[in-house]
Amino acid sequence: MSLIQRLTQRKIAQWAIAYVAGAWLLVEVLSFIAENFGWPVGFVRGAAVFLAIGFFVALVLAWYHGEKGQQRATGFELSIIAGLLLVAGAAVAYVSRGSAPEESETGAPPTRTIDRSSIAVLPFADLSPEGDQEYFSDGIAEELLNLLVQIPGLLVAARTSSFSFKSQNLEIPEIAERLNVAHVLEGSVRKSGNQVRITAQLIRADDGFHVWAESWDRSLDDIFAIQDEIAAEVVAQLKITLLGGAPTVAATNPDAFALFLQARHVGRQQTAEGYEQANALFLQALEIDPDYAPAWAGLAQNYGNQASFGLRPRDEGFRLAREASNRALAIDPEFASGYSVLGWVATHQDGDLVAAARNYERALELAPTEAGSVSYAANLALNLGRLDEAIALLEYAIVRDPVNSNSHSELGYAYRSAGRPDEAIASHRTALSLSPGRIGMQYNIGVDLLFVGNPEAALAAMQQESFEGYRLIGSALAYHALGQAAESDAALAELIEKYEQDAAYNIAYVLAFQSEADRAFEWLGKAVEYNDPGLAEIAVEVVFANIHDDPRWLPFLESIGKSPEQLAAIEFNVTLPK
Repeated sequence: MSLIQRLTQRKIAQWAIAYVAGAWLLVEVLSFIAENFGWPVGFVRGAAVFLAIGFFVALVLAWYHGEKGQQRATGFELSIIAGLLLVAGAAVAYVSRGSAPEESETGAPPTRTIDRSSIAVLPFADLSPEGDQEYFSDGIAEELLNLLVQIPGLLVAARTSSFSFKSQNLEIPEIAERLNVAHVLEGSVRKSGNQVRITAQLIRADDGFHVWAESWDRSLDDIFAIQDEIAAEVVAQLKITLLGGAPTVAATNPDAFALFLQARHVGRQQTAEGYEQANALFLQALEIDPDYAPAWAGLAQNYGNQASFGLRPRDEGFRLAREASNRALAIDPEFASGYSVLGWVATHQDGDLVAAARNYERALELAPTEAGSVSYAANLALNLGRLDEAIALLEYAIVRDPVNSNSHSELGYAYRSAGRPDEAIASHRTALSLSPGRIGMQYNIGVDLLFVGNPEAALAAMQQESFEGYRLIGSALAYHALGQAAESDAALAELIEKYEQDAAYNIAYVLAFQSEADRAFEWLGKAVEYNDPGLAEIAVEVVFANIHDDPRWLPFLESIGKSPEQLAAIEFNVTLPK
């Protein structure tokens, strides 16, 4: 008798179909129950594992009893079945346990340890008559946050994390749980002319009860005294023995302070118009108080950003950034941001990575946990080819400040440089979701997609890029990957026509991507001539991969001080804070 005849005689196919139909129906019923009664999804998965094992058991028994002509199982067979069911039950328990929330020995869900000496400062509400003082109310909250950060032993949630809940209408306990803090400081500002009313309240996060609340009706001349009073009261109310005395704010003219807050607010839009408006406001503040270090530091960062994006003549922008940073440091030699900007100028204008390392080390010494200082240091580590170190720094920054779009953007570039494009896509998309108008994010996502082999999606991303220069660079790359040479050449030609001096480095890597090595090296020569800041990243820029084996590549890197040996010789020591 053939195998097919024997299977037919024992009705194995009928048994298999009946079993599968019954198992499917049972899984559907269990899924419905789990969904409506809050059962863990792991229970359904475990049941599926159990039924899968049972399928093979049913086929074996059907064959065996069909052979013997029996209708009942013996005691020995029942023992075997029981053993198999025990194995299946263990599998159910294992899968369910892996999917369900962990429980403590008492059966209650685990709770995170929250340090009682921790606080988040939420953006203050703008209650001004015209509703046009958001920059001022946000600025007051941020200044308070910066003041509290200076208190030893007090853990303060970063600005980008605490401000991310703005306009989300969440309860204080939920916000505190997400930020893992024990206390929340919130308030409001009502400004009319030279008069201001500030209310502040300290809230215990676990139950939402107020610990302390106070209001001040003062003139703007008293704004700094109010901040000092709030900080001192927070320290007094928390009653933490680890805390030292409350710090005091660096006072300036109240009109200069208001202009500074407005400048910082519009500059964070990261648009050409925003930078111009911010610069004008910073300069107005400095006309009132020429010794206001934060305004000089903000101006320096803006000038550096304008130079990097080609929004201001490069030499002029970096020169102004250096001068403004030096003014800030002459006023306050321990202003960390000033050293960070000097490090950026040294990297992208001077090509002096040794000087950049010294400045970044000093910034981290002064502000070891500040997201800006850590990100600057990570950028240098990346440019030095120390990818693991750069990624570790950025991952640390993100754990500390998970909604900082700058850190996610930098981490995405680091992942791509390390040959991890899938992770790069995730990081860049996170950065874009946190800062939808951020220059270059759609472009970076597009490049990531090219390196996972999806040029169609890459082109779609490139065409959504708002900054024309990046849009042309990305289109030239994506069209080439799609085999559309005419469209790629057209985008490149327009890029050269409009951005020759601002994008010589980018033009070079587009040509390298197109495997036009001679023209790529020609444009690298122009990048050196124009002192293109992109050359700082050449050692890790993966778009140059097609010319890495060219005999001219390593000599060129050596000529600009970026060969592997030269970069390895630069001392840059960064220790992550605990």
